[in-house]
Amino acid sequence: EILGGADTPYEKGIFDLEIIVPERYPFEPPKIRFLTPIYHPNIDSAGRICLDVLKLPPKGAWRPSLNISTLLSSIQLLMAEPNPDDPLMADISSEYKYNRQLFLLNARQWTEKHAGQ
Repeated sequence: EILGGADTPYEKGIFDLEIIVPERYPFEPPKIRFLTPIYHPNIDSAGRICLDVLKLPPKGAWRPSLNISTLLSSIQLLMAEPNPDDPLMADISSEYKYNRQLFLLNARQWTEKHAGQ
């Protein structure tokens, strides 16, 4: 589980994650995805997360020195600060860029509906 950060539209939300640790860990990053639906430009409807530390180089930034705790912190940071220039969800990304109020409203509503306690 990961908690939505304070002062984000995910605040007070509790999000379930699936973490699959491969046999070659820490030489290969764990596979992490959201099981709880989340309205976010970098997380798709299947819960897949677009985050460089979850991928091996050269495209990714995974290093064996990273651990699951670091990854969860990176995911929390991504939740607080989406990267609209590397989206998995183009429509949510353009909403984030061009109509931030609507994005915040939708993200809050999704959090209440899917991640509320």
